Amino acid sequence: MKAIIFKVNNDWTGLVLRLTIGLVLFPHGAQKVLGWFGGPGFKGEMQFFTQTLHIPWLVGFLVILIEFAGAIALIAGFASRLWSAAIIGLFTGIIFVGQHAQNGFFMNWFGNQQGEGYEYHLLVIGLALAIIAEGSGRFSVDRKLLPAG
Repeated sequence: MKAIIFKVNNDWTGLVLRLTIGLVLFPHGAQKVLGWFGGPGFKGEMQFFTQTLHIPWLVGFLVILIEFAGAIALIAGFASRLWSAAIIGLFTGIIFVGQHAQNGFFMNWFGNQQGEGYEYHLLVIGLALAIIAEGSGRFSVDRKLLPAG
């Protein structure tokens, strides 16, 4: 199992993929956990999830965990395949439970639709799938745990 999760190639592809997702998701996670970038912080985000969106506490906690700890883990290249699988689950849920599917494909660039579409979410899912296939790549913790073969 360790060989499947931590196996990497010593290439740039995995590095670019995981840094792209990690650096894009980190500010969202930091908003939710630390209140950075104008975010509500952990308590405010949990109140939003449970009281406004009426989702279970555990689901809200997992969303926060994946966006914050998952982003940091991807940047470091630690268990990138596992975090990518979690991100795929999260973003699939966001598309359907978050009602982005109802808003169509396109993001709301011009403010002329009810909400955001799901194009961004598909990009993240595609990048995460590529990480699952490729692994963490160069300069990753995974590479130190199980050297390239």
